[in-house]
Amino acid sequence: MRIDKPGAKRGVSVFSYAGDYGVTMQLEDILADIHNMGARGLEILANSHIPDYPHPSEAWVERWFELLNKFDLVPVEYGHWVDSRLYAGRELTTEESLAMLVRDFKIAHMLGFRILRTNLGVIDETLTPVQNWKEFIQAALPYAEKYDVVMCPEIHEPTTLDSAMVQEYIEFIEQTGTKHFGLNIDFGIFREKKLPKDDEKGRPPFRHSRPEELGLYLPYVYCCHAKFIEMSDDLEELYIPYERIVSVLEEHNWDGYLLSEYEGFHRGEPGYASDQVRRHQAMLKRLIGE
Repeated sequence: MRIDKPGAKRGVSVFSYAGDYGVTMQLEDILADIHNMGARGLEILANSHIPDYPHPSEAWVERWFELLNKFDLVPVEYGHWVDSRLYAGRELTTEESLAMLVRDFKIAHMLGFRILRTNLGVIDETLTPVQNWKEFIQAALPYAEKYDVVMCPEIHEPTTLDSAMVQEYIEFIEQTGTKHFGLNIDFGIFREKKLPKDDEKGRPPFRHSRPEELGLYLPYVYCCHAKFIEMSDDLEELYIPYERIVSVLEEHNWDGYLLSEYEGFHRGEPGYASDQVRRHQAMLKRLIGE
């Protein structure tokens, strides 16, 4: 297996193929497509892409590694949730949340993932996490160290980099000194142009971060969701300023994977993802200088 150079590297989230997965493509087809684009990094969503989750069979795990070797892919990020709204009328306790985390640590470790996109339960539209997040994340740190994983909440629109939530995450990292909790930055937070749905009646306009703000946060960033809405025939993203984002990553010598995540107008419809992801990967290849 070849070793990738330091710096920004290309990968793909299987979530991009939501309209095709199980309809026109199976997991092996998707991995073959990603390999054909020259990308290596891979993100899966635990409850979507692992049959019989959270109890994958030995046969499936064996097949998983066969596919990684066949297509020369690297398991980069494992998407999972602390499902705080699992029970009607109450949120999960700290103990229940911890048990859910440890369960996924074990699965991620078994499948070769080190970075976890750990989405926490939220209490409002601005994605404020549940009140006891510090308690169960603190309790999970020894287990994260044992299984050598890093929990990374996703910083996603409408959250901004300068929000109180992100500052709390960073304060937690600084106070604990942990290397097992960090951030996943979703590039949708840098979107500059309006989407059609932004004009829906009653929806307040979102404020977005500027790519130039990103450098301050990169020491805490283990992975990025290279979100994109639509790629043009000229291989340009129409809504998100990728050149400025990648420039900041290069300026700060950030080393990690950019995982293409298609969330465009045809997400959920079969037949669109492969072409759009392929265009996006071509753009990334140009921008990071492969």
